Amino acid sequence: LLVSTVLSGNVAPYVGTADLMMLPSVTDIAGLNRMSRVILSNAAGAISGAVMAHRALLASPPSPDRPMIGASMFGNTTRLVDGARALLETAGYEVVVFHATGTGGRTLERLASDGILAGVYDVTTTEWADELCGGIFGAGPTRLDGAGLRGLPQVIAPGCLDMVNFGGMETVPAHYRNDPSRRFHVWNPQVTLMRTTPAENAELGRILAEKANAARGPVEVFLPLRGVSILDSVTDAGPQAFWWPEADAALRQALHTHLRPGIPLHEVDANINDQAFIEATSDAMLRLSEAQRAYKSGGVGERSEGHGLIPDHHRPPP
Repeated sequence: LLVSTVLSGNVAPYVGTADLMMLPSVTDIAGLNRMSRVILSNAAGAISGAVMAHRALLASPPSPDRPMIGASMFGNTTRLVDGARALLETAGYEVVVFHATGTGGRTLERLASDGILAGVYDVTTTEWADELCGGIFGAGPTRLDGAGLRGLPQVIAPGCLDMVNFGGMETVPAHYRNDPSRRFHVWNPQVTLMRTTPAENAELGRILAEKANAARGPVEVFLPLRGVSILDSVTDAGPQAFWWPEADAALRQALHTHLRPGIPLHEVDANINDQAFIEATSDAMLRLSEAQRAYKSGGVGERSEGHGLIPDHHRPPP
């Protein structure tokens, strides 16, 4: 718990990826008075309450037999992740979902790197679009490194790589805002989305491929051929705001060009939120996770340098 006078501004540097509570001190920290006593007493009460709640939680710990899978999600991939979560939890896994807003991605990376997660269902890699184009939800250049370096099973998809996030329209950089070729969608008065171009998608595809190539564990990449978000789709009402086949084609070509041999690239003739894509990616996450668990417990399968576990019955013919 942090009590401070500067909590009405940007507190991201203080919080980072931690579960930190913050309490404005109202007055300056300069001796005790009738106001500061109330604030500091409330802070002490909050800490005491947290300790008591934690002790109660430790008295009934969750079953260690439910491995945790981290999943990345955005509003535009909610149906995908909710559907996958239901399937994975039915199969005995616990799914922890992270909102891909920069902080969420960094937290996912940290937990993967620390070995707290058993696998990563990374189907919303949109933070890389913000990182590339200067949006507000970038997660840094190490996004997609943690699970790979730890050797965890990964399912990767280009969820929401069609969009870059900004605040209100007035916050969009002028070189984007004044470019007549740019497509924008006002999600709400505080959120403006910008469509990524074919050139940007080619670069994003290269980045995703290189991150997958560096993985030390089992990894598979999935590509939905009918759009990577709700906005990048065609519905009964017609093409949605970010439907741009040329941009999606550039992403597809880059993945084919840069993924190294041995990493499967599954193309699914569906939108990223369709049931076919939910089932295909969930099945892969289960297959890779179960194979990894079998390997660690001395079951079938072998480990291949750079690709991790390749179960015998999934090994491609020579």
